[in-house]
Amino acid sequence: MRPADPDTPQADAAKAGTPQADAPQAEAPEADVLIVGYGPIGQVLSILLAARGWRVLVVERWETPYTLPRATSFDGETARTLASLGVAGSYPEIGLPADAYDWRNAEGRSLLRVELAERGVHGWPETTTMHQPALEEVLCARAERLPHLRVFRGYAATDLVDHGTGVELTATDAAGGRLRCAASWVVGCDGANSFVRDHIGLRTTDLGFSFDWLLCDVVLTEPRVFSPLNVQHCDPDRPTTAVGSGPGRRRWEFMRLPGESVAELNREETAWRLLERFDVTPENATLRRHTVYSFQAAWADEWRRGRVLLAGDAAHLMPPFTGQGMCAGIRDVLNLSWKLDLVLRGAAGERLLDTYPRERIDHVREAIDTSVRLGRVLCVTDAATAASRDASLLAGAGAGPDTGRGRQHGAGPPLRTGLLYTGIGTAPVPPAGEVMPQGRVRHEGVTGLFDEVVGTGPVLLGSADPAAALEESQLTFLTGLGTHLVHMVAGDAEAAPAAVVDVDEVYLALLKAARARFLLVRPDHHIYGAARTSRELTSLVGQFRSGLLE
Repeated sequence: MRPADPDTPQADAAKAGTPQADAPQAEAPEADVLIVGYGPIGQVLSILLAARGWRVLVVERWETPYTLPRATSFDGETARTLASLGVAGSYPEIGLPADAYDWRNAEGRSLLRVELAERGVHGWPETTTMHQPALEEVLCARAERLPHLRVFRGYAATDLVDHGTGVELTATDAAGGRLRCAASWVVGCDGANSFVRDHIGLRTTDLGFSFDWLLCDVVLTEPRVFSPLNVQHCDPDRPTTAVGSGPGRRRWEFMRLPGESVAELNREETAWRLLERFDVTPENATLRRHTVYSFQAAWADEWRRGRVLLAGDAAHLMPPFTGQGMCAGIRDVLNLSWKLDLVLRGAAGERLLDTYPRERIDHVREAIDTSVRLGRVLCVTDAATAASRDASLLAGAGAGPDTGRGRQHGAGPPLRTGLLYTGIGTAPVPPAGEVMPQGRVRHEGVTGLFDEVVGTGPVLLGSADPAAALEESQLTFLTGLGTHLVHMVAGDAEAAPAAVVDVDEVYLALLKAARARFLLVRPDHHIYGAARTSRELTSLVGQFRSGLLE
């Protein structure tokens, strides 16, 4: 989908060789799921599945983790997912919450500004700027505590065969040693130059929106406060990005101008000359890296073929202006992991996996479209065009891209298709598809975020006791899926012993807004559907069960 990043890990080392007939062959492990690629997306997917007890095997072509940053932030939904893996205690060493995201013209006037809450709808900061190698180190440490997870580093995938009932992958190391792996399912999390995607011949759609940028990762020698933390300088003389990238670190990116060569831009002296405008010099900072890269706006047209699936950059690429590249990939694997879990358990049919690309492609295309629209605001080098843009935005004429107005900020777009309650019709019945917010609750004397106190996974929540409203067979079905049955009450109510108190007044307000007594929520925090009565709850659960088994 794009040329290889010139700054990939071990770029100067020998690449994996071709298989040799007489090369030694490593053991041939079997797995429930085989993951190709062990960046953040592969790491999160492997942990989500191995924590559920599945045998997970990962093949990663690089022998050691990449030590330089790539992504620089994650959103509140990603923070919620990462917290469910048990790594939230490491957030202070990984990153810093951002206060705002400001788009300024050449004179420094704000054209667009997004205020970022320290506690958003998911219960975590709306944006956390982070140092990706620190995140990957934390995820690796978490993965090492899972006995069902095995990672083979230094093996590049070279062949993949889907037998219909299982998949066999061959990988080769630099010495020609071969590793043959058999699994029920394979997921390609192997990045923009995905072997998995290309090997099975999946086509891509490319919007053709691409520019070259000089990326400069800087480590500051003295503490400095940047507010707002993230700024886009919409200066036609040199469009520039300045964002946080974790404690003590910052990234500046400078767009290549018309007539300027990549070689001219990608020089250390050029980097320091451009950084000097921001009072960043060799006397007060270390230039950890400078490299020229090109962003893309593209996605794979299919994300599943047989027993092979795609996630992350293997499935989609987007400009960086919404900070959603890594977040979208983690959203992919959160959606996919619980569906794979049910299929592997025999609790759902394989057709459930078809809802994964249907649901995620719409989300990704919206994120890519928004990022492209924002990019068109920034990537302007003509002074007259920039002046017209500035005048329109400063006048509030609505020329700015829609970044999510009309829904609760930070909640993300709702699902509009897939495994959602449709009632007696064919379209999802609101609030089906919307993101379930997270607030603090209290249960049995413990107060904390919902996921911490109640747990993660499917949830049936109600202003009345859901267990009492269910038919026995449906109760058995839901508990068999590990569904949390939650009777939610107000803080001043006479609570039943098993009830959960709505400390932040999030959940009862949501039920009231939906005019419902019950909400069935999927493990990826999207609402499956709402029910106003016990009778409608029976229909809701029945349709959910049918959707899993069809």
